[in-house]
Order: sequence, then structure tokens, then C-alpha cells
Amino acid sequence: MDDAKLNEIVESVVRQLIAAGAVSGLQSPQTKAQPVQPVAAPVLIPQPAIASTGKSNSYANLNIDLPDPTTVDLRYKARVRNTRDPSALTELIGSTSARIGVGRAGPRYNTASLLLFQGDHAVTQDALYRDIDQNLLNEFGLFTVQTNITGGKEQFLLRPDLGRQLSEEAKRTIAEKCIQNPNVQVVIGDGLSAAAIEANLRQMFPVIKQGVQAAGLTFGTPFHIKYCRVGVMNDIGTAIKPDVIILLIGERPGLGRAESMSAYMGYKPKTGDSDADRDVVCNIFENGGTNPLEAGAFVVQIAQKMRQHQASGVKLKLATA
Repeated sequence: MDDAKLNEIVESVVRQLIAAGAVSGLQSPQTKAQPVQPVAAPVLIPQPAIASTGKSNSYANLNIDLPDPTTVDLRYKARVRNTRDPSALTELIGSTSARIGVGRAGPRYNTASLLLFQGDHAVTQDALYRDIDQNLLNEFGLFTVQTNITGGKEQFLLRPDLGRQLSEEAKRTIAEKCIQNPNVQVVIGDGLSAAAIEANLRQMFPVIKQGVQAAGLTFGTPFHIKYCRVGVMNDIGTAIKPDVIILLIGERPGLGRAESMSAYMGYKPKTGDSDADRDVVCNIFENGGTNPLEAGAFVVQIAQKMRQHQASGVKLKLATA
């Protein structure tokens, strides 16, 4: 391409840029051919043209907030497009807590489903990593001891074996503060969900205590164990020697479900006992699980059976078969 043709193209492009308002202050090239100078020319990067509306370019009224995706209406909203039977899909969604009928955007989740997933995942993370509210522990007069976990929550999640062992300091504290050989010993453990204890303890603990006392049984000194796993019941049994231990502990949270608590129970637990030697009332929570008030009465009944048959777990099942 000769110089004249090149200059013609440059001149045409510059005229278009000026006419569009993308650049200003440029002089149109001379129409006659000019030799190309061997110097670097400034690179012109046109800025996006913004259509003028006659109004100030203010974003003060811009609102990017979205509705809370965890509300019941939005959580269970059918998001499948062009459904053949919309009423059937609505009924199907209402019959399960599973994530169905969420729709898609190509091969991906749509935005609403993704936001709900992220919100529920945040609930799970919060339940796993925070501690039980100290005000709640104070309300019930619970002192706190700790297992052999020394590296915080990360170690607690990675080393369940250490969460099954009371620290030496914890053993000494329990020996000093707890009455020995009670009929029923209640222990509160954070487990994998502090939120579960906070959601259910106020309802369930008084029922257990009143039920035990009404049955004419002695009620041990309750306390709280930080970084607690179920197997710690063996060390408690060795330290206090109760007839029955009731361990209220937070269950592993699911997506958006962090308030589920369990009551693990054992008859005279000792070193070497396993899950086969224990009983459990699980999924304790309101609105969908085992009601905490009913669960409190139920565990007292189980405790009485354990004392009657001097067994728990598989042995209790065989004794009452």
C-alpha cells in the first residue's frame, strides 16, 4: 500500500472519531500524500461513548440490593422454566428439603440458587467455627473444661481423636467441682455446631433436670466441654463414675441446617467403650426435628431403663428385646 492510500485511510478514521465525539483536538491530516515519518505516533484509545440524556451522570439512586434468598418464599420457589405441570413441581418441592426445581442458566446454577447455596454455606461455616455463647453457659451455671485440642478449631476438625480425650487440667477440674457417683450426669459439648446448643439447651435442659429429680434420681454437676467429641464420655465416666451420662452435643451442620443437636447416652462409660455401647436421640430441633421438650422427657426414660437393666447400646437393646 502506497503512502497516499495509507493517509487516506487515516484521515477517514480520524474524521469518524471526531464526528462521534470519541476524540477531540485533532487536526485533520492533509489531503495530499505525506511521507510516513519514522517516529512513533501516539496511540489513540477511544473511550466508550455515553449517550447524553440531559441529566447528571449520578448513581445516587442506583440500588443493587437483592432480596434475602433464605426466606421461605424464595428458598422453595420453583425456578424451572416452561414447566409442563407447575402445580406438581410446587408440591414436589414442598415434600422435601432437598434442592430440587432450582432451574439452571446453561450448564450452571442460576443466580438465585447460587446465592442461596452461598448463604447456607455461610451458616454452616459460622456454626463450625464459633464458640457457644458464654452468656448461655453462665445462665445455666456451667463451668468449662477442654479436651486435648490445643490448636483451635482447625485442629479440632482434623484430629477427632484428641477431641475424645479430656486434658489433664480438665480431669482435675471435674474431680474438684463435680459430685461423684451421681445417678445421671449431664454434659454439654459444642461438637460441630455451637448454634445447635444455643437453639435447644434452654428448652431441653430444664426438662431433663426436672425429670431426673422427679424420678428420685441424683442429678450430677453439669458442665461444658470445649472442642468436644462423643468419645469423651469414656473419660468422664472414669473421672466421675455416674450411672448414666447424657451428652448434649451439636451435630455436623448441613447446608442451612445448623441447629440440630443430639443426646448421646451411656451406662457407666469407661475406657474402651465404642458407639455400640451408647444410645442416641438425634436430630433434636424445632420445626422438623425431634422437639427438644419431648426429647428431654425421652432421654430421662432411657436413663431409667439403663439403670434398670444396667446396660446401654446393643446390650440394652438385647436386654429389652
